[in-house]
Amino acid sequence: MPDAIHIDDPDDPRLEDYREVRERDLVGRRGVFIAEGVVVLEKLIGFGRHPIRSVLVAEKRLSALQPMLASLAPNVAIYAAGQRVMDRVVGFPIHRGVLAAGTRAEPGLDGLLAGLPKTALVVGLVGIANHDNMGGLFRNAAAFGADAVLLDDGCCDPLYRKAIRVSVGAALTTPFARAGDADGLAARLAAEGFSVLALSPHGETDLAEAPTAARTAVLFGAEGPGLPASVMARAHAVGIRMAGGFDSLNVATASGIALHQLVVARRRATPF
Repeated sequence: MPDAIHIDDPDDPRLEDYREVRERDLVGRRGVFIAEGVVVLEKLIGFGRHPIRSVLVAEKRLSALQPMLASLAPNVAIYAAGQRVMDRVVGFPIHRGVLAAGTRAEPGLDGLLAGLPKTALVVGLVGIANHDNMGGLFRNAAAFGADAVLLDDGCCDPLYRKAIRVSVGAALTTPFARAGDADGLAARLAAEGFSVLALSPHGETDLAEAPTAARTAVLFGAEGPGLPASVMARAHAVGIRMAGGFDSLNVATASGIALHQLVVARRRATPF
């Protein structure tokens, strides 16, 4: 493991990636993202999808983290600082005491689709603007083995620090790409041979009876507006049946139910 560089000056320019995290998150980081927490860092290191620029840890945690940090590439700087210095740099009390700066490495839509297997499950997101929901959606996509996530132009950034944290690092491990507007996203999936399902409270087919296909994509819209009518017209609308008086769920919750149902249905259709 590279020797840790101990920092005692909160104005040290080597920590620029970590300075005033919340404010910088809001205006963008020009290709750099911040990962927070031990579990998230484990996924960032273990999957190697995005290059790591540096790591910043609280000095009190350095010893316990050495086995994990030992797997970092030799050129990745490891900075260690006292809690007071970390809090000053970051701009708020950083209780987890573990941060990493990474460089975005996204495959692009064409490359992502070209690399998908003949049997694939894809999640399509339309207008998801809430970072908690985005993180939950990625967590569920990873948990149920989705091969990729496609996002329309109205979606927020999956690599926003909070979205990464809520996803428990899944946003760093599940391939994703922007796919233009919502209609273009649905059309591209159909052109790639996917059976496109659109989850909606008004879906005419119960999710439990949704048709299965080797290539299946399921689309989720934002809570409230849902999926646009033009997108629904391009897909097979399916719904989750609920007790009387309720017709919708939080979109992340709905995605967990839907993805589990689809995975179970596909296993039954293609038993080992």
